Amino acid sequence: MASLILLQGGEAKPHKLTGAETVIGRHPDCGIQLDSSMVSRHHARVDFDGNKHYLRDLGSGNGTFLNGKKVEGQIVLKHSDRIKLGPILLRFEQDSLDPSIDMPSSMGSFSSSGISFSSEVDVEEDQSSTIVGSVPQFHLYDSLESQTGEKLKGILKISRDLAGSVDIDSLLPKILKTLFQIYPHADRGCILLKDPHSHKLILKAQKHRRDHSDETVRLSRTIIDKVFDEKTGILSADAANDERFQASESISNLTIRSMMCVPLLGLDGEPLGIINLDTQNIAKQFQKEDLEMLMAVAGQAALSYENTRLLISHHEKEKQDSEMEIARNVQRSLLPESLPEVDGYRFYASYESAQAVGGDYYDAMILDKKHVCLAFGDVAGKGVPGALIMSRLASVVESTMNFVKDIPSAIAMINKQMCSHAVEGRFVTFVLVIIDLEINAMSLAIAGHMSPMIRTADGKIDYFPDDSIGLPIGIDENYPYEMVTRKLESGETVVIVTDGVDEAMNPKGELFTKERTIEFVKNSSADSYTLGKSLLSEVRRHADGQPQNDDITIMAFGRI
Repeated sequence: MASLILLQGGEAKPHKLTGAETVIGRHPDCGIQLDSSMVSRHHARVDFDGNKHYLRDLGSGNGTFLNGKKVEGQIVLKHSDRIKLGPILLRFEQDSLDPSIDMPSSMGSFSSSGISFSSEVDVEEDQSSTIVGSVPQFHLYDSLESQTGEKLKGILKISRDLAGSVDIDSLLPKILKTLFQIYPHADRGCILLKDPHSHKLILKAQKHRRDHSDETVRLSRTIIDKVFDEKTGILSADAANDERFQASESISNLTIRSMMCVPLLGLDGEPLGIINLDTQNIAKQFQKEDLEMLMAVAGQAALSYENTRLLISHHEKEKQDSEMEIARNVQRSLLPESLPEVDGYRFYASYESAQAVGGDYYDAMILDKKHVCLAFGDVAGKGVPGALIMSRLASVVESTMNFVKDIPSAIAMINKQMCSHAVEGRFVTFVLVIIDLEINAMSLAIAGHMSPMIRTADGKIDYFPDDSIGLPIGIDENYPYEMVTRKLESGETVVIVTDGVDEAMNPKGELFTKERTIEFVKNSSADSYTLGKSLLSEVRRHADGQPQNDDITIMAFGRI
C-alpha cells in the first residue's frame, strides 16, 4: 500500500492511499485535508489503477508541483517523489519495492557519520561521489592569511549583522540573509543543526532568492558524511553534471549548477550542523575562494550561535537559580520559626539541605499547656522531588495534630494521608513524639527511622528496641504502628539525626559514621542546645569544605 507523507513543522504524518482515488485539498470532504489558504478546496488528486499511482492537478489556483515541475495532465508517481501544493509539501512512498531498483534512501535513515535527518530533508545516495574542491578545518583567524580583505569584510559584516542577537530562532535566518548579501549569485540556502540527543540533523532555516521555488532541501549523503567526519568544507562546481547526482532525478530537475556545504564548528571543534548554499546560475558558479570565504564566515556564524546559546543558557540558569532561591525560602518557611520554650526543657533543631531545597523535615509545636509535639522526617530522595514530598508531609502533620492528640491515631492518620496519591518509591522515615510535661514522659512512634539516641545523665546511650520500629510512612496505609513510652529523667537528652550526619564525607572520602556520632553524643554536653549545636559543628569540621551528599538535620531535646 502506498502513502502520502505530509511534511510539516518538522514532523512526518502519513496518509494511506487506500482507494482508487484520493482528493487532496482544503475542503473537509477531501481524502487528505490541508489547512492552508494557498491550497484550493479541491486542489489535486491521486488515482490508482491497481498497478500505478497517478497525480493530477484539479485546476488549482496555485498549481501542483512534482519534484519542482508544474504538473500538466496526469503523471505517474514514483517512490520518494515530492509533491508541493502551495506551501504544503508531501512525499509519495510505496511500501513494497523491487529490490533490484536503486532508490533514494528514506528519510530519517542513518549516514555513516551516525546522524539521521529530519523529514524536511531529502538525502540522496551517491556512492560514486566526485568532490571538486574542499577546504579543511582551520582557526577563524588563520583563514585571513589569504584574500584578507574580502574575508575580513565578510566576517565583519556577519559580526555586525548578528550583533545583539539573543534569540536563536531569529539568529539563523539572519545568517542566511547575510550570506545572500555576501553571495549575490546564491539561489538557495539552508542551515541544519544536529540535535544533541537524537543526533538527527534538523532543518532550522532556509532561504530562496526566487519566489515560488521548490522548498525541498536536498543534500548529498557523501558530502554530509565528509563535512561531519573531516570537518571539511565541500565545493561541487557543477552539481547538475556531477556524477554524484546522475541517479538523482530531483537534483537534476532543480538544475543545481554549483553548491557549497560547510560545517558549523562549536567551541569544542565538533560540528554543530552545516550551512549549505547552491546556485542555478551556470555563468556564476561557486569557486574555491567562495568556499574559503564561506568557511571563514561560518566560523563567525558558529561563534555567534554558540555565544547566543550560552547567553540563553546563562539567562535560564539565572532564572532557575532565582526560582530555586524562592523555593528554598518557601521550604524554610515550612519549618518552625522558633522552638518551644518550656520550663525545665531545652530544644535544638538545625536543617541544612545538600541542594537549594531538600527532603529532610522537622517540626515542633505546643499542643496545650501539658503537651509538646515533635515531628522528624527524612524523605527518600533529595532536591526538588524530596522537597515536594517534604512540603506535603509538613502540611499533613500540622493539620493532623490540630485535631488528634494521641500517638497511635495521629501516626495512623498521617500515614494514610501520605499513602494517598503517593509516588512509587518516595516513602518517608519518620518519628512522631508527644512529651507529657506533667509527668515528664514521652510517647512516640518510629516509622522506619533509626532509633533516637537517649543520652542518660551519666553519659550512657540508650535506644528503643528494634521491634518497635515500623515501616516508613507512605508504603502501607493500614500498617499498625506501635507506640513506645519512656520517662525523661533530669539531665537526659534525646538526639534524632538523619543519615546525612552519619554519611557526611571529607575530601579523603571518609564518612563521619554512626559510631562516631554515638561517641560524640556520649561525650558531649548534657544540655540539649549545646549538644546539638556542637554535633553540627563537628560534622562540618569533619567535612572540611567537601560538598555534602545528603541533607543534614539534627534535633535534640531533654530535661535540664
